[in-house]
Amino acid sequence: MKSLLATFALAATALAAQAQDKVTFLTSWYAQAEHGGYYQAVATGIYKKYGLDVTIKMGGPQVNAVQLVAAGQADFMMGKDFQTLAAIEQGVPLVTVAALFQKEPQGMVTHPDVNGLADLKDKTILVATSGRSTWWPWLKLKYGFKDEQARPYTSSMQPFFADNSIAQQGFPTSEPFIAEKAGQKVKFFMFADDGYPPYGNTIVATQKFVKEKPDVVQRFVKATLEGWKSYLADPAPGNALIKQDNPKMEDDLLAYGVKKTREINLFGSGDAAKMGAGIMTDARWKATYDFMVASGQLKPLENWKQAYTLQFVKDLKVMP
Repeated sequence: MKSLLATFALAATALAAQAQDKVTFLTSWYAQAEHGGYYQAVATGIYKKYGLDVTIKMGGPQVNAVQLVAAGQADFMMGKDFQTLAAIEQGVPLVTVAALFQKEPQGMVTHPDVNGLADLKDKTILVATSGRSTWWPWLKLKYGFKDEQARPYTSSMQPFFADNSIAQQGFPTSEPFIAEKAGQKVKFFMFADDGYPPYGNTIVATQKFVKEKPDVVQRFVKATLEGWKSYLADPAPGNALIKQDNPKMEDDLLAYGVKKTREINLFGSGDAAKMGAGIMTDARWKATYDFMVASGQLKPLENWKQAYTLQFVKDLKVMP
């Protein structure tokens, strides 16, 4: 009898192992604290608890995430609202299923004499190519900035350090830390604090994948939210995997990234505080769509609402 029970137990274990759905997730850049919740869900077995065998692949400057997801080479990607709306316009059927950060953390690093974004109207601003089609048009509309002010951003802070009349793009979790280590005093202004509407760190898939595998999507979203809660509570397991994928990542930068993510409350602020982490709303998406149309980044679309769906987050209530 014991032998028979043991056989059944082994069979059940084997079936459970076979039931793990294989999922590939593509991040937006090299592994860092901003990706911590995904790595944490792998490291602590949260994905496996939800029947998912998740492989995380790093993005980077040469990685076209939209192309890879559209081609079925990744199931989910870490995306941005502008990216998904632009894909819909171009006939690429992507859809955002959750927003891990309620604020887009993109912002501006300035020297200490600057008191707000409006003060940059006559200063040189270093802008990456990607910024020219996302937040730069917003700054132009809101503050009257001119294209003549913009100069290329080369992922180095040395030009900024060398010239007090320059401002540059950045994230609160990285550039201020680099400046601090270099002994430079800076200020940081996050665009979201001045009304920049997009979400940050979203989960994006193809409409086909969402339609054919809604259960996988639902489990991936819920597990990822739990992964982020776990990471912000104790990031050590996730950080260990981050450093495996990105050996150049330093412990002090990881710690700074986690600290700032907590301080700014990227994960649990805004609607998430009452409606649950990962939440999105029609109003927020409409604000982003309206801005993109007003700035000429997007033509008016009848099907723009295909860029997102609330079905996987509206009733989850995973409180941050």
